[in-house]
Amino acid sequence: MIMNNQSFIDELLENKEYTTEPHTTWSKKIEALDGFIFVTPEYNNNIPSGLKDHIDYLGSEWHHKAAGIVSYGSTLGIAASLALRTTLANLKIAAVEPQGAFSLFNDFEHIAIFKPMEVHHKRLEELIDDVVAWSTALQSIRKSQVLA
Repeated sequence: MIMNNQSFIDELLENKEYTTEPHTTWSKKIEALDGFIFVTPEYNNNIPSGLKDHIDYLGSEWHHKAAGIVSYGSTLGIAASLALRTTLANLKIAAVEPQGAFSLFNDFEHIAIFKPMEVHHKRLEELIDDVVAWSTALQSIRKSQVLA
């Protein structure tokens, strides 16, 4: 999707008038959800371009929702989670704590099969609980903006 007119892009995103069926379908899917858990590898100290593209394709559909972040990589995916946190903040998504961070060396068998250490289980349960709690709380903000 290549467009050069920024005001056209801003208007398109604000009005959710997308020109392709996949874009419209993606918009409706994200609009219908209250919260998200993003699972991302670290790639070149960042999130993969495919994830960034899918986030950036939309605008207000993301606003005032909650998200949890689970990252993995040779250094737990920490750089990716920080980059994702910044991206989400720009879209008015509340990234909750705690977050999951997994090592390719300790939480994956042969760096391919996900086998998290026991120590992560409680933290992931907390992450899920917080995403649900924040998503529920933010519903009132989204509803008030629809009425405005």
